[in-house]
Amino acid sequence: MEQGTVLPAGPLRTGGVTAQYVRDRFAAAAPPGVRRGDHDLNPDMLPDRPLTPAAVLVPLVERPGGITVLLTRRTAHLHDHAGQISFPGGRVDRADADAQATALREAEEEVGLARDYVTPVGRLDTYVTRTGFEVTPVVGLVRPPETLTPDPFEVAEVFEVPLGFILDPASRQRHSRDYAGRTRYFYVFPWGQYYIWGATAGMLVNLADLLRPQP
Repeated sequence: MEQGTVLPAGPLRTGGVTAQYVRDRFAAAAPPGVRRGDHDLNPDMLPDRPLTPAAVLVPLVERPGGITVLLTRRTAHLHDHAGQISFPGGRVDRADADAQATALREAEEEVGLARDYVTPVGRLDTYVTRTGFEVTPVVGLVRPPETLTPDPFEVAEVFEVPLGFILDPASRQRHSRDYAGRTRYFYVFPWGQYYIWGATAGMLVNLADLLRPQP
């Protein structure tokens, strides 16, 4: 994908999910109350220090062929989570009215997604990272702009994944690796050349649980 441009994602497995279905599911869902996080699979990883408030935008792009999830690949030189796949987002600023304001501001700053193109529909459960962030994921339906303008310092690439892929139970994997003498477990959504894992994958698990059509 050429940096700065949003392109159609090709054939999609939509699972019958429409923008109205997304709105209805969030309208009917109970208010977020669970604190999810890296500790879901690793109970000893819940931080015991004060947490830093943050928010991300989970952008669901309304494409003619089906809804996609917009994600970014962070640049390799960043201090935190360099090169990883993430949602647009960051720390809550004192000037932000709430977490939604943070998510919309960060999306505009990071990828050039103007807030006029975003209709917030709800929030996922708060996600606590082992690095000490308490993240509020704000879900928004996005009317596609013709182009995006990623911040080259923070964002190496912007790409889209079919929502149907995220909702497919077969797409969710659980991997492990040894770290600091312990085996750590985490969710992964492998998509082509992209390895979506960590907090981003954890939030996508939450999204899939909420949106997956019932049999």
